[in-house]
Amino acid sequence: MIPQSIPSPSPEWASFALGPFTIHTYAICILLGIVAAMLITGSRLRRRGAEAGVVIDVAIPAVLLGIVGARLWHVFTHPADYFGGDQTLGETLFGVVAIWEGGNAIFGSLIGGAVGAWLGCKWTGLRFWTFADALAPGLLVAQGIGRLGNWFNHELFGQPTDLPWGLEISSSNPAFPAGLPEGTLFHPTFLYEMLWNLFGALLIVLIQREFKLQWGKVFGLYLIWYGIGRTWFENIRVDPSEVILGLRVNVWGAILAILVGITLIIVQRRRHPGVEPGPYLPGREPGADKAVESVYTAEDFERDGTAADAEVVGMPATSSASRTRGSGTH
Repeated sequence: MIPQSIPSPSPEWASFALGPFTIHTYAICILLGIVAAMLITGSRLRRRGAEAGVVIDVAIPAVLLGIVGARLWHVFTHPADYFGGDQTLGETLFGVVAIWEGGNAIFGSLIGGAVGAWLGCKWTGLRFWTFADALAPGLLVAQGIGRLGNWFNHELFGQPTDLPWGLEISSSNPAFPAGLPEGTLFHPTFLYEMLWNLFGALLIVLIQREFKLQWGKVFGLYLIWYGIGRTWFENIRVDPSEVILGLRVNVWGAILAILVGITLIIVQRRRHPGVEPGPYLPGREPGADKAVESVYTAEDFERDGTAADAEVVGMPATSSASRTRGSGTH
C-alpha cells in the first residue's frame, strides 16, 4: 500500500524526564551517530594496523571541539537570534552557550572536529589523513542517524509537496509558512539527507576498494558527496537562514566543502601517488619508544670489565659466566 504521507512524531517524543534531567531525543540520535562513527572508524583503523583503542583517543578531542564548532557556526550564521535588541550581556552569553536549547551546524562541527582530530592524531602518532579516510564513511552514517533528531523535533522540513511521502507538520509549528492551509505536506528533507548519507557511505567504501584510495582522498570524496547533497537539501528548506549574495549561508558552506574535497584529491594525488607506509608516523608506532632490552646481565659487568670494553669497540662480549651457561642471547 502506497503511503499518503509521513506523520511527525508526537511532541511528547521530543524529550523525556529522567529524574531531575530532561533528555532530548535529538541528543540521543546524535550520540548514537557518534557511537556508530567510532565503531566503523575503529574497525577500519584496525584493518590498517592501528591499535584497537586509538580511535577513542582521537575521538575525544574531535567530538568536544566539533560540538564547539557546531555551536559557533550556528550562532554566527544566525546573529539576530543572539546579538542586538534589548538583551543584556548576560542574556546574550547565556544564549550563545545554551546548546541544549537547539542550534548546531554540521559545517561548524566539521571544522572544529577536524582541529580536534588533528590534535588527537598528533598526540597518538596516527597519520591525520589515515584517520580522516577511516572516518569518512562512518561520518556519513553518523550524520544520517543524527537527522532523525530533526524528525523528532519537527524541524528543518522542505517546501510544500503533494508527493505521497510528504511530511505532516502542524500549522502551530513556529516554522510553518504563513498563508498555507492546515494539512499542507512538506518535503521530508531529514529523510532525503539520511538516505543520501547512508548510500554515500556505501558508495565511498566501494570506490575506495576499487581504486585503493589513501592519503586523504577518501575524505575528499566525503566532502564532495556531502556538499553536493547538502546544496540541494538546503535550497528546498523553508526554515529561516542568513542569505549571502542570494544563497543561504549553508549553501555556501556546501560549495566550499565541494571545492575543498576536489582540491584535496588533486593535491594529494600529486604529493602522494603511492600507498601509505602505515597508519602511524615514523617512530610513533606502538612500542617504538620502549627501551631495548640489553643482551648483558649485571653478572657480566661484575667480572673484569671485558664486556663493557668489548661493547665500546663494537665487539660481541661473552663473559666467563655466559660461557659457563652456554648461551649469550636471552
